[in-house]
Amino acid sequence: MHDDRRLTEARLDRFVRERIAPARYRKSVPLTVTGWDVPGEPVPFDEAVGQDFAPVAEGEAWGAAWSTKWLHITGMVPEGFGGPGSKAEVVVELGYDNEMPGFQCEGIAWRRDGSIVKALSPRNKYVPLELLKGTDGTIDFFVEAAANPNVAGDWQFQPTALGDKATSGTDPIYRIGRIELAELDTEVWELSQDIWTLSGLMHELPTELPRRHEILRALERMLDVLDPDDVAGSAAAGRAELAQVLAQPAYASAHQLVATGHAHIDSAWLWPVRETIRKCARTFSNVIALMDEYPDFVFSCSSAQQLKWIKDFYPELFGRIKEKVAAGQFVPVGGMWVESDTNMPGSEAMARQFLEGKSFFRNEFGVDAKEAWLPDSFGYSGALPQIVAAAGIDWFLTQKISWNQENVMPHHTFLWEGIDGTRLFTHFPPVDTYNSELNGRELAHAQRNYREKGRSNVSLVPFGWGDGGGGPTREMVAAARRTADLEGSPAVRMASAKSFFEQAQADYPAPPVWLGEMYLELHRGTYTTQANTKKGNRRSEHLLREAELWAATAAVRCGTEYPAAEIKRLWHLVLLQQFHDILPGSSIAWVHQDAERNYAAIAVSLEQIIADSMQALVGEGDTDFSFNAAPHERDGVPALAAAPAVRSESPVQVTELDGGYVLDNGIIRAVIDSSGLVTSLMDFATGREAIAPGGAGNKLELHRDTPNAWDGWDIDEFYRRNVSFCSDVRSVTLERGGWDAVVVVERLVGSSPMTQRISLAAGSPSLTIVNRIDWQEREKLLKLGFDLDVRAERSASETQFGHIFRPTHTNTSWEAAKFEICAHRWIHVAEPGYGVAVSNASSYGHDVTRAVRGADHGTTTTVRLSLLRAPKFPDPTADQGAHELTVSIRPGASIADAVEEGYRTNLAPRVVSGAQPVEALFSVFNAALTIEAVKLAEDGSGDVVVRLYEALGERSTGLLRANFPVSEVSVTDLLEDRVDPPAGVVLGADSAELTLRPFQLVTLRFKR
Repeated sequence: MHDDRRLTEARLDRFVRERIAPARYRKSVPLTVTGWDVPGEPVPFDEAVGQDFAPVAEGEAWGAAWSTKWLHITGMVPEGFGGPGSKAEVVVELGYDNEMPGFQCEGIAWRRDGSIVKALSPRNKYVPLELLKGTDGTIDFFVEAAANPNVAGDWQFQPTALGDKATSGTDPIYRIGRIELAELDTEVWELSQDIWTLSGLMHELPTELPRRHEILRALERMLDVLDPDDVAGSAAAGRAELAQVLAQPAYASAHQLVATGHAHIDSAWLWPVRETIRKCARTFSNVIALMDEYPDFVFSCSSAQQLKWIKDFYPELFGRIKEKVAAGQFVPVGGMWVESDTNMPGSEAMARQFLEGKSFFRNEFGVDAKEAWLPDSFGYSGALPQIVAAAGIDWFLTQKISWNQENVMPHHTFLWEGIDGTRLFTHFPPVDTYNSELNGRELAHAQRNYREKGRSNVSLVPFGWGDGGGGPTREMVAAARRTADLEGSPAVRMASAKSFFEQAQADYPAPPVWLGEMYLELHRGTYTTQANTKKGNRRSEHLLREAELWAATAAVRCGTEYPAAEIKRLWHLVLLQQFHDILPGSSIAWVHQDAERNYAAIAVSLEQIIADSMQALVGEGDTDFSFNAAPHERDGVPALAAAPAVRSESPVQVTELDGGYVLDNGIIRAVIDSSGLVTSLMDFATGREAIAPGGAGNKLELHRDTPNAWDGWDIDEFYRRNVSFCSDVRSVTLERGGWDAVVVVERLVGSSPMTQRISLAAGSPSLTIVNRIDWQEREKLLKLGFDLDVRAERSASETQFGHIFRPTHTNTSWEAAKFEICAHRWIHVAEPGYGVAVSNASSYGHDVTRAVRGADHGTTTTVRLSLLRAPKFPDPTADQGAHELTVSIRPGASIADAVEEGYRTNLAPRVVSGAQPVEALFSVFNAALTIEAVKLAEDGSGDVVVRLYEALGERSTGLLRANFPVSEVSVTDLLEDRVDPPAGVVLGADSAELTLRPFQLVTLRFKR
């Protein structure tokens, strides 16, 4: 007996393609189309509709890359059109060149009154006639068509000029297709959905299961009764043959899937922010239309920034969204300003993502989001559980860890324990996508892949076209309804993420625990790519710290007005650019050009706030005061205060040695040889040499950087096999001695000229290297390394509100996969009794390796920073041009020294002439309790909020005291809502006695 399954499947595929698909529309009527090409950037509706529109014909070329064309579509509805068993729709073919929404041309339909109808894209080409006003027989509406180019192409990661408007060309890239009024045959459409669901299920069922053959036979019978010459007339008979297999209920043990509508919209990626704003309007109008048609459809929307754009630019649509939020169909989730990267944002920035996101949801919708929603970020900081919990959030969701190259996460539902001990209920959807279309393959994969079998039986599936937006379609809703109770399939229930988490927690009361960061074994290059964007972020974070600190101090001390609105505006701009394709450097050139312009503007505004505040504090006078915004005493100036600077008693001693120099300030001594290498670095307190025998510091190494895929994202392990030592030194000269000695090294890195200024200041415990380079390399990775005489089994890297330890060995595949790691301002390696800290002003990518030195069996630990990359996709000009990258190394350093050094490298003192010193608003009597932010309260009350954390990773006790009149002290969450003091926090009249566990975060509010 031969196997006829493949013959039936081939017959089915052809019949669907050639007979059923063309029969979905019964008849159509052409409409009249005129158009207007926007000469520049997009314009508002009111401006567009007042222009002169010219006739547009089918097949007409339109749309240079990134341009906009407005279409005016008019016509008459013929009498009797859209009769029984059909729906009248306007079909708009803009010239889509593939079936991927969000990665090509797309449009949005507008009524004549300026209200949005819905979007148009390859999987959503229709506008229901009932949604268009003028149902008296006239059709009259507009389409705003965006000629967004397909930057990704066929995902071959080739350089493209399309990512920069200046180089993307002026030739049209699309052709107008058919635009007509058509009758959708609802019976044929329903038949299509029946077939799609059953065929998808059948292909996933094991061959030996009777259920698979039952479906196959039903499909055969359906094909037999369908008339190829009259599909519409025989569709009902065809559906009848499928009714029985569609009605068979799911197994009692079937996996349960909670399906929530979703549209992952990257706030910038292969398109600029300005286009994302329109993508949001398109997607959200689509889901509102679906909600009107399907009352059981629920949509999860994660980004406060995207909803803020709708409020600002599309207020009518925002009003409709608010109605659907109140109805429980449009559900704000996540509680963040954007779906940010979580590796690189600083401590306070990560806290503000949740403060600003949750505040927007609360203020605009009355919603208190309880789930953190980060499906696509590139790894997850071990500090997140505490930050998320401090924002009043109970659950965490991501999908991206399923992209791991080597190791599979052992659980889909578990408790995630952060670096401070906070545990967070976490879920990875086993469907392994955040863009599901609810097809048979995806649903079966979710059921097979689910790792909690026998302990729990429910998982989440986010469905809807994403990345470039689009969202759920009516076909996906139809699939969800058909698989709600279908034998052989998981049982699908459309509902909110909250509904899933509540069921999962009840289903699984004692899940396993994952401790520490969730490192993504992919996209490691995102710690380094687009160095100027990363530098802008780091600088902005510290400027915001200074602006809030000095403005709050001036408001308390001098009664000046606190610029709350301007600071919030600037925070929003910084938070936006921490989105997981902007800060990581994985976007097109246009995005990063915008980011750099934004960072420059942010700096101007914040520098003005800082200058005005400092001047108000010291008054008018001719005494120089040093402002220290760091949380530690520096150069005789107390933390968070201003005082006359104390100069070191003696200058740096400089000695020439064999074409190089010795720099000695009595605290440390550095030897720089004639090649510009640091061959010796000793601290006098321990008397130990930090540089390993035969090794060196300030080693520049150039690697070939040609990843297998994802150029701007990835560094693959084999980069280490191709390396050249940058030994082309042109000169090593002494620029100056005195209280700040500087040795200048001129060299060539590949074909890129580079100047290094190696400096040692009087009284400084660290050596600083300022690297200035005109980077001209392509597909190269530049590393700066230090060979250290330390046997370190682990490294410590700063992360939000603490640090994370990672092994330096590769005992297991989990450790081997972490060949490139992220650190914030510092990384520390140590053996018992001795350590070295390496800090930076803008770099995030690092690696730490160990090697045994010959006969003495000593161990060298090498710390390297990734300074620059040069990938060609998605931005072929990434990192080209001038850069300044600052690195410091501190020998004989403890973790406490590393923390201090990180602030020292990133927060230079400011000198202002005035009449009086400035007392800090707060004093802390234990340096382990580190103040991260001082600001005025969000509610405008004038109360002072201070956020601090235990920075050393040990239980620490200390007193925080306010140095201004206080009537009450309280503990708050990140949103500044009062909470009960945790154990170890005892509140006084104007102070708080703190006994904090390692890395514990506390926010205190002082009522003035």
